[in-house]
Amino acid sequence: MKIAFISDIHGNLEALQTALKVIDNRRVDEVICLGDIVGYGANPAECLDLVRSVASRTVLGNHDASVSGQEGLDYFNDFARAAVTWTQSMLTSDQMEYLRSLPLSLQLEHLHLVHGTPGNPQKWEYIFSSYDAARQFSFICGKVCFVGHSHVPGDYHEKWRDHLSSTEDRVTDAPSSRRIVNIGSVGQPRDRDPRLCFVVYDTEMDHVEFVREEYNVEAAAGKIRRAGLPEFLADRLLWGW
Repeated sequence: MKIAFISDIHGNLEALQTALKVIDNRRVDEVICLGDIVGYGANPAECLDLVRSVASRTVLGNHDASVSGQEGLDYFNDFARAAVTWTQSMLTSDQMEYLRSLPLSLQLEHLHLVHGTPGNPQKWEYIFSSYDAARQFSFICGKVCFVGHSHVPGDYHEKWRDHLSSTEDRVTDAPSSRRIVNIGSVGQPRDRDPRLCFVVYDTEMDHVEFVREEYNVEAAAGKIRRAGLPEFLADRLLWGW
């Protein structure tokens, strides 16, 4: 079985549509979303509807929680706070209710799915490094934990404590007792590579493939500017940061 994991779309319709076209061409069996469908980008409603139509399972992200009123805005910077407030005005009551219905984490056979970390999913902690991952292995329910949130892809193995970079398209496969895979971001990459990022996982072979793909970044950035959202949110799409 092949599963496509997408995350951190952040209202970027151009990136999401491109990612789904690539996923469709790869003939995956299932699409799972690890949260933050909304926030930052100019098409939150469209992205929500699209994810709802294609994803078999979705977990809650911190921006999803804040937009739907489950979390406050105190820990957000000014740019993110402005985007959350604007996004709230763009969604229907049904879309808000959908966000409120999303679980913090899920278990799927030997897979653990969460937006932030398996140990404290409600605290929205980040995994940026092997050090961050090492503190989380004991909380994994199963063999592999897939996460998003940091917007930085990575593959961390408990046995070897190594970090396999995914800045280029590649397949990683290493022996491990437990594993954390940060799938990167579809809508707002932050590893200095503006291409969208997602993961295809082969459950039988235990293969993780990081997929990078170019999309119409200028169109997505232009929509942010025309919506009156902070200019920084448009610029960072071009920087990949």
